[in-house]
Amino acid sequence: MNKKIVYMGTPNYAKEILDTLIQADDMDVVLVLTQPDRPVGRKRVLTPPSVKVLASEHNIEVLQPHRLSDDGIYEALVMSNPDFIIVAAFGQILPKSILDIAPCINLHASILPQYRGASPIQQSLLNGDKVTGVTSMMMEEGLDTGDILEITRFDIPDDMRLSALMSQLTIDACSLTLDTIRNYQDITAQKQDEEIATLCKKIKKSDGEIEFDDAQIIYNKYRAFEGWPSIFSSSSINFARFVSVDTE
Repeated sequence: MNKKIVYMGTPNYAKEILDTLIQADDMDVVLVLTQPDRPVGRKRVLTPPSVKVLASEHNIEVLQPHRLSDDGIYEALVMSNPDFIIVAAFGQILPKSILDIAPCINLHASILPQYRGASPIQQSLLNGDKVTGVTSMMMEEGLDTGDILEITRFDIPDDMRLSALMSQLTIDACSLTLDTIRNYQDITAQKQDEEIATLCKKIKKSDGEIEFDDAQIIYNKYRAFEGWPSIFSSSSINFARFVSVDTE
């Protein structure tokens, strides 16, 4: 019998995991929750999340609550009678009432308990890590604090930047999602070690500012902030002369 899935997610990372679930013969995505449409670009065109677009293409019901406490959300989840609630970069913490409906599994793009929070991939590059990964974890009321189910690891090439690393971890997350659901009954969840836990913040435009005092820090920011916020400086020193970067 197919596993009934309620799915929660918003950006491209979440869209690719959703697509993997939709394509799987033994999964049945019965409901999708994502963030509300947002204005995008200079003209502020109201644009749906990529998860919504994909779900609509497959005639899957989509809800876009501002908060999970909005009227009718809990009732819709209960009526869906899911075997699992799968969450990937959804942007909201699930309340206990929803956590109690079915096993809630989050796909977090770090090796937990390292880099809990909003920007784990950027933080890994900023710190010059050699290894990163994706963790499937049971959700609880804290921020990325639930028990670990499975971890997949990836060795980061020294010249890999944000977009390429995000693409790789997205592929890994898709595989891990199916593996965790299919083997859920045989997995022994492990508590996170709070003594080594770290938290990463949401990236701001100001984080891209650089000082010409350490080439490695600049290079790590260049890798981590590819696309946005990029790197910039108010200094008149020529960046290209300060640090040579192979962009190929």
